[in-house]
Amino acid sequence: MAFQSFEDLEVWQRGCRLAVDVFQTFASCRNFTMQDQVQRSALSIPCNVAEGYERNSNKEFIRFLNISKGSGGELRTQLYISRKLDFLTKGDFNRLVGESKELSKMLHGLSRAVSKRSPKKSKRVRPEP
Repeated sequence: MAFQSFEDLEVWQRGCRLAVDVFQTFASCRNFTMQDQVQRSALSIPCNVAEGYERNSNKEFIRFLNISKGSGGELRTQLYISRKLDFLTKGDFNRLVGESKELSKMLHGLSRAVSKRSPKKSKRVRPEP
């Protein structure tokens, strides 16, 4: 894994773009409860990637990658419900669910890669800049 910060991770970058997309898509949603929940779930995806990375432990990083993946499942559930309630167009729904599924695959892959390289001790050695 050739990255020196969470900002280098494509999954974090795409997670940020998805969160912005969700915020923009739901900006005019009249149901403020759904708007708030969907936006929080989307925001949680890249935030947990960053938080886990900053913990300086492979074990903690993997844990937060899994939390992030869980937030993606939560987001998709809320998107399915939003579509049924006509809070989303079919096009917006397909775009957001599709990207969420891609991020879930990426998070799973990163988690597996980190666990395979995980040293026995909990501290992760960061590469020198």
